[in-house]
Amino acid sequence: MSKFAALNKMRHMSLRIVFMGTPEFAVPSLDVLVENGYNVVAVITSTDKMGGRGGKKVLQSAVKRYALEKGLNILQPKNLKNPDFIEKLRLLKADLQVVVAFRMLPVVVWDMPPKGTINLHGSLLPKYRGAAPIHWAVMNGEKETGVTTFLLQHEIDTGDILMKAPLPIGENDTTGMVHDKMMALGAKIVLKSVQTIEKGDYKLQPQDNAQVSRAPKIFHETCKIDFDQTTQVVHNFIRGLSPFPTAWTTIDEVEVKVFLSEKEIINHQHTEGQLVTDGKSFLKFATKDGFIHVLEIKMAGKRKMGVKDFLNGYKFSRLY
Repeated sequence: MSKFAALNKMRHMSLRIVFMGTPEFAVPSLDVLVENGYNVVAVITSTDKMGGRGGKKVLQSAVKRYALEKGLNILQPKNLKNPDFIEKLRLLKADLQVVVAFRMLPVVVWDMPPKGTINLHGSLLPKYRGAAPIHWAVMNGEKETGVTTFLLQHEIDTGDILMKAPLPIGENDTTGMVHDKMMALGAKIVLKSVQTIEKGDYKLQPQDNAQVSRAPKIFHETCKIDFDQTTQVVHNFIRGLSPFPTAWTTIDEVEVKVFLSEKEIINHQHTEGQLVTDGKSFLKFATKDGFIHVLEIKMAGKRKMGVKDFLNGYKFSRLY
C-alpha cells in the first residue's frame, strides 16, 4: 500500500466495500479504491480456468492477480445463489458493492448492502445497454461514447444514473484503443462515485427510455465483412471488432482476420468484395464507393502481421 493510501486508510475504514470484477478492464477501478485507502473487505471474481498448452496451466483473472498482489480477501463463487456464498457475503457486512465488468447478479446479492450496488458501464446510458457497448459504438461510427455509474436494478443496465463522463472516439480508433482509454476514465468515475456516496451528497437520475439503444453480444458468424456497403461502414465494422473478436473475410476460400484497415474513396468498376493487390505492397477489397485497404491481417495458425509481410510470404491461388 502506498503512503498516500496508508494516510487515508483510517478516514475510509467506516465504509466497507465489496468489489466485483474479472478482466483487465476492472483492475484500474479496484486499484484506485485501494490506493485511495478505501476498505475493500473482499474481491469477488471468476473461478480459475485451465488453459495454455495442453490445458494444464491455471489461468487466474486479472482482478484476482491484482487482489493477490495486494493481499485482499478473494471469493470465487461458481454459483452466486449458493447459500454458503450468500452467507459469506452477508458476514462481510458491506455498506457498498462496486461492480466493474462482472456477470449478472441475483437480487439477493445486489440488494444486500444498505448503500446499494453501483455498476460501471462502458457507454453513456441509456445508449448501448448490453454486453458489447464499446464494439457497437465504434461499429456504428459514433464520435463519442463514455462511462456511466448507476445503481443496479432488476433489468440489466436500467438503474438510476449516478455519474457520467464522455469520451471522444477518433476516426480510426479501434475498440481496443477506446477500451484502454475508457479503462482509465472509468476508474476516475468509480472513485468519484464512491466518494459521492460516502458523503451522501448525490442525486440519482432515472434513465430516459426514449433514448435506449442496444449492444448485444457479438458472435463469430456475425463478424464476416460485408463489402456490399460504403467504405466508411466497412471501415467502422473492422475497427469496431478489433482486436477481438475480429472481423474476417476469405482469401482463396480461406478465412483471414482483418485487424486494421484504411479507407480509399474512389470510383471504380470492380464488384463489391473483389480483392485487388499488386502482390507486394497493398491488398484491398472493393466496396460500393471505393476500397478498404488491409493493413494488419492474420490467417489461421499464423501470427498477426502487416500486409507487406503477409504478401511477401503468401502465394495466391490465382492472380487478382
